[in-house]
Amino acid sequence: MRGTYLRFYVQEGKTHHHLLAYEWLLEQAKKMGLHGGSAFKAAAGFGRHGMLHEDHFFELAGKLPVMVEFVVSDEEADRFLTFLQAEELPLFYLRMPAEFGTIKGPGN
Repeated sequence: MRGTYLRFYVQEGKTHHHLLAYEWLLEQAKKMGLHGGSAFKAAAGFGRHGMLHEDHFFELAGKLPVMVEFVVSDEEADRFLTFLQAEELPLFYLRMPAEFGTIKGPGN
């Protein structure tokens, strides 16, 4: 199948509607019927302000980047991005064309 790869970058401690932003993104995607998503915490990273955040500094807890990823149809991507725009949650995202599918193993 062909569709869209969406990746969002949020700070791990950032909240939206009293939830961590990455948890909120996953919950909203699930409510909208998207078929899966994952969140990954970075070991280190920097954003547009150029400040480096690394996992081993206690005082930087909650400031590491978290990537939230979805592989969806083009229509689902459009619908999700339109919804997020209305939420006014500041997000940096990546949208790329994707080819995806499943590989069946023994017994499937």
